[in-house]
Amino acid sequence: MQLSGLIARLSRHLDLTDAEREAILQAEKGERRLKAGDVLMAEGGESHALYVVRQGWLHSSTKLITGGRQILRFHYAGDLIGTSSMAWSQAAATLTAISDCIVIEMPKTALGLLFRAQPRIAGLLYAIAAAENVAMSDRLTTIGRMGASERLSTLLLDIMARLRVTAGGIVDSFDLPLTQTDIGDALGLTKVHVNRTIRALEKAGVIERTGRRVKIVDEAALVAATGFTDRYGEIETAWLPPAA
Repeated sequence: MQLSGLIARLSRHLDLTDAEREAILQAEKGERRLKAGDVLMAEGGESHALYVVRQGWLHSSTKLITGGRQILRFHYAGDLIGTSSMAWSQAAATLTAISDCIVIEMPKTALGLLFRAQPRIAGLLYAIAAAENVAMSDRLTTIGRMGASERLSTLLLDIMARLRVTAGGIVDSFDLPLTQTDIGDALGLTKVHVNRTIRALEKAGVIERTGRRVKIVDEAALVAATGFTDRYGEIETAWLPPAA
C-alpha cells in the first residue's frame, strides 16, 4: 500500500480500518512537486482541490491593502491544506512553498465521496480542523495582546507541538526553514525586531540555534511565559461514528 501523509496523521488518533485507508488513497489523485517560492494556490484564484503535504513546508497568507502580507499558518507533512477555501470556488488565501515540497491533490469532489463512504474520517478531519482553528485563535490573541518575546515563543511552541504530531519522533528540536521576514509576517513584527527577539531568547537560555536547527532548551519556561496550550496532541474521538 502506498505511503500517505494523511493516513499517518489520522492514524495517530484512530486505528484506521483497511477500508478507510483505501478510501483515503482513492481520494488522493495526483502528485505535485514545488520549488521553494512556488505558489500552489493564489488568493482569489480557482479553488477546486485540497492538498495533502507529503514533504516540505508551506505557508498560507493573505494580501494586505498596504501591499504587504499576513502569514496565517505554516503547514507541514501530513497536513491537509486549502481547507480555508472549501466554502468558495475562489481561494481565500495564497499557499506558497517555503522549501521544496511534494503535495498530493485531493479534489473537493473526491473529498465529498470520501466523507460519504467513510463518515468516521469526515468526523476526525472536522475535529482536527476545529482544533487548528482554536490554535489560530490562541496565536491571534498572543499577537494582539502580548509582546514580541511572547509572540515568538508561542510560534516556536506551536511549531514544535504540530511537528510532534505530523513528523513524529520530535522531542525538543527541529529544522526551521523560515526567514526572519517570514516570522515577522506571521507575528506582525519587523525583521529587525525578530532578530533582536531571537537573540534575547538565546541569551535567556530558553532556546539554542545551530544554523537552521532550533532547540527548545526550557519548554516549561516558555509555556509559563505565554500560557501556551497544545491543541494538537490529543483529539477526542469517542463521539465519532463507527467505521463503515
